[in-house]
Amino acid sequence: MTAITAAVRSLGGDFPAEAFGRTYRLWPHIADFSDLFTWDDLNEIIARHRLEPPRLRLFNNGTQVPWHAYSHPVVSKRHTVWHRIEPCNLHRQLNDGASLVLDAVDSLHRGVEGLAEALERSLRTDVQVNLYASWTTKEGFGLHFDDHDVVVLQLEGAKRWKIHEPTRIDPLRIDVEAPEPPHGEPVAEIVLRAGDMLYLPRGWWHAVAATEGRSLHLTCGLTPTTGADLLSWLADQLRASATVRANLPHLASAEEQAAHLAALRTEFTEALHDGVVEEFLCARGTIDPGRPMPSLPFVGSIPADESLHVRLTASGAWYEVDDEGRVVMSAGGQQWTFAAPAVAVVKHLAEGRTTSLGELAVASSLPVGQVATLVTELVAADVAAVSRRRQQA
Repeated sequence: MTAITAAVRSLGGDFPAEAFGRTYRLWPHIADFSDLFTWDDLNEIIARHRLEPPRLRLFNNGTQVPWHAYSHPVVSKRHTVWHRIEPCNLHRQLNDGASLVLDAVDSLHRGVEGLAEALERSLRTDVQVNLYASWTTKEGFGLHFDDHDVVVLQLEGAKRWKIHEPTRIDPLRIDVEAPEPPHGEPVAEIVLRAGDMLYLPRGWWHAVAATEGRSLHLTCGLTPTTGADLLSWLADQLRASATVRANLPHLASAEEQAAHLAALRTEFTEALHDGVVEEFLCARGTIDPGRPMPSLPFVGSIPADESLHVRLTASGAWYEVDDEGRVVMSAGGQQWTFAAPAVAVVKHLAEGRTTSLGELAVASSLPVGQVATLVTELVAADVAAVSRRRQQA
């Protein structure tokens, strides 16, 4: 069982009913995460990417370290300005107690992207993974809360987490008021060690510091799915209704206004049917563009090459078999209807597998040419990518 599989499996079972969105949970040493992302990976990313602030940033005792303290501006021959990190000054800041943060490392590293995609399919929400590295026992950020749930994987070293209960339940990024800081002692103080995983709901206050030596961990931020999101989606769906599209009768009599409100209430109540949550989640997943990736050198049709590998880049893909046995697939805001034998191809891809055209042909009993034609449609819609090598999550 891979580290990613172990992490995702731990978030199943009784976790959704007992902890998700309610309280923190710690899983001690569920897997060896050390190969998921390494110091060499971090060095390569810093050296080879233009990581403009705030993509990469340093914090020391709750204060952000000025960018110029460890980088200098470079003007290219095309007159663009970017900041080149100076390794010596970066080392000095980190040795003096700064913590390093690298945002959205899932878009820079295939292995971490695989983790994010697996969590997205399992938890049915968008995921961004940030990297945190520290070398001393100083707290980089002080006591704070996040406006999204987090899943933390400790890759190396150990960090002490002081956790306080929320002072505002389920705070939002755009909210009507800010939570008050907590008072008193933390409700939990835990040490996250290499191989451990922690879940923390949004709004839970926490202060984090390495216990000793260096520490490296990944924080997976889960985009919240709220009632406000559902209502916004419903408002868009209800634009199909003439009653909803009609002008509010603000110049009419009180009786006419009451009648109009009653009609709106009926429309809205009917829209909030028992299956609307699942309907909303499916709709949101199928319009999510995912993580588009080119399939060079194939700029036209995909050749019928059994050794080529394909994977979906839209993790919210959904499919069903209609009354005539055809498979209807939705992804990236588009929909396709394929003949019945294609169900095996669609099933493999929707499960997040990277699969060769040859394997898909065997699973579906279709000629490789037909599989390649199907894949060409998905690649042309930016919901799938093809490569010559298998990309393991």
